[in-house]
Amino acid sequence: MSEVRVGALTPETWDDFAALVERNGGLFSGCWCTWFHHGVPDGRGEEESNRDFKHRMVLAGIAHAALVYEGDLAVAWAEFGRPDELPNIHHRKQYDAETAASGTGPPDYRITCINVDKKRRRTGLGLAALRGAVELIAQAGGGVVEGYPHDLTNRDPAKKINPSFLYNLTRHAYEEAGFTYVRPKGQGNCVMTRTVAPAGD
Repeated sequence: MSEVRVGALTPETWDDFAALVERNGGLFSGCWCTWFHHGVPDGRGEEESNRDFKHRMVLAGIAHAALVYEGDLAVAWAEFGRPDELPNIHHRKQYDAETAASGTGPPDYRITCINVDKKRRRTGLGLAALRGAVELIAQAGGGVVEGYPHDLTNRDPAKKINPSFLYNLTRHAYEEAGFTYVRPKGQGNCVMTRTVAPAGD
């Protein structure tokens, strides 16, 4: 992997993010990484495209991500935010029931989606994006961070996973970034957490 840097998704870096998404066909049938925002106040309008909705969330300071750059080109990202900014998570009913049973309450931040340019996968950029998200959360004051990686621990190694269906990293990658396994989350995902100290502590 060549030398990379991490920047935040902001109105000023929107064009970099948009170029990355467009190079990869809009992601998952054109979702533009909006699925997790559904349920926010003033959500996606009936005639509003996913691209326009995502742009509006960025302009409003609701959509956050760590962008990984090679030179001036954004090549990966990790979406993160507070639960009220990313209320729509996979297996929500099961998640809510198990969270209530544990008595832990919601985290301060979620990391919901990590993706890498199709031509640069398996080069460590996803982990760079995850670590970049953790750094940006630290700069924002830190707190308890949840991630929902793919848990391949008990998967049959003979059954390969199509990378186009992966919207996050693996449990092993999250462990490399200092996260701790909490519980399964349904259909091959799990809940992992890390407490992130504020930057400078």
